[in-house]
Amino acid sequence: MNKNIKLAVAGAVLALSATANAGIIIPAGDWTLDVNGNVNAFANYTKAKDSNAILGGHAVTRSAASVGQEDKYIGINTGLLPSWLGFTGTTRQNDVDVSFTISMQPNVSDNTLQGDNNAPLFRQSFLTFGDKSWGSVKLGKDIGVFASDAILNDMTLLGVGAGAAGVYGNAGGSGAATTLGGIGTGYIYAAWKGQVAYTTPNFNGFQATAAITNPNQSAGTGNQDRYGFEAKASYSFAANDVTGKVWVSGATYDVSKATVAAQDAVCSSADGTITAPSAACGSSLITLSAYNAGTTAHSYRATMGDIGANINFAGLGLTGYYYNAKGAGTTFMGNYGATAAGARRDSDGGYVQATYVLPTKTKLGFAYGISSLDLAGGETNALLVKDNERYTVGAYHPLTKHLNLVAEYNSVQSKAQNGVKNDSDTYSAGAILFF
Repeated sequence: MNKNIKLAVAGAVLALSATANAGIIIPAGDWTLDVNGNVNAFANYTKAKDSNAILGGHAVTRSAASVGQEDKYIGINTGLLPSWLGFTGTTRQNDVDVSFTISMQPNVSDNTLQGDNNAPLFRQSFLTFGDKSWGSVKLGKDIGVFASDAILNDMTLLGVGAGAAGVYGNAGGSGAATTLGGIGTGYIYAAWKGQVAYTTPNFNGFQATAAITNPNQSAGTGNQDRYGFEAKASYSFAANDVTGKVWVSGATYDVSKATVAAQDAVCSSADGTITAPSAACGSSLITLSAYNAGTTAHSYRATMGDIGANINFAGLGLTGYYYNAKGAGTTFMGNYGATAAGARRDSDGGYVQATYVLPTKTKLGFAYGISSLDLAGGETNALLVKDNERYTVGAYHPLTKHLNLVAEYNSVQSKAQNGVKNDSDTYSAGAILFF
């Protein structure tokens, strides 16, 4: 089965162990083809409590409408892990293990008139070659190295997490193809990147990966003169009934931005259309085009690092994670990482998570995560997000060895630098099936 699908299941520690080996294996001459993936869908109900303007906030806000403030959102959506169809071929030739992986990710997050507006994603296309004696090389597009273990150990990977409505994933299905899970409320998204990566052999549980990646991992970047660098090291252990993993990872990117002219937001209200800075687009106005503060040509270096651990024993699973970054921003790498003049902003965050398997095999989980962003020296950006904070309570029941029923409650709070807050609650119920 596709390695990342296996990691998603095993890392989240929510499905039966048999699920991680459930690919459809087809012998084909010198090759073995593994057809694998998942299908998931969730009914979501979100209650938005506030309508404050916060740049980069994750809490769902009340929507301005001609008939008044709308504060309830419902929809049927794909969760954090998109539905997945992957093809992995493996063979051994001339004492070298060779493989390819190509995958696509359809989704159910679409409430448009025709119901087919959201195009499928294509997150993987890579080849690998190597041997257990000297390691392996990967070339192509796959999940990033930095922060990948953070998302693969997030229990909301089999559910919804944050972002069931609003700008990052509309509750009715017209927004993002997937929800956020714990992205931006505990870790920076690893994303899917073109890369050349080397992974060492497994030395009694210790393994390391180093990669060069596509350089432009920040919105609006110009031409780059070097690749991005990402690396991680991990140690997995097992003693009697105790298993676990400890990892560290890091990344560095050079960011270069060209001059972009400032542009005010265009807002509409019952009184007509006005042009104003985004701060003037209050709760009674609908923003039609995003405010752009403009940028002057500048460059800076974004750096980030993290550390995490997961341990499991007697049905109990514990996970802790922390990251710290400069110029990397929050939620997505490079998002609000620097001012328009190139002054870097510091950010950090992490999450703690506890799960327990009941005698019925139902797994109960609780998680708390936070991602924080600091202003650059001398900056006064009152509407920029300061913290995105999330509480998750979930239940994950393996109805069969391939099918899991999922129920979650997620509470999200976003706080701006000026202390203004938005709060929202999301209730989700659905299922995810692996094959």
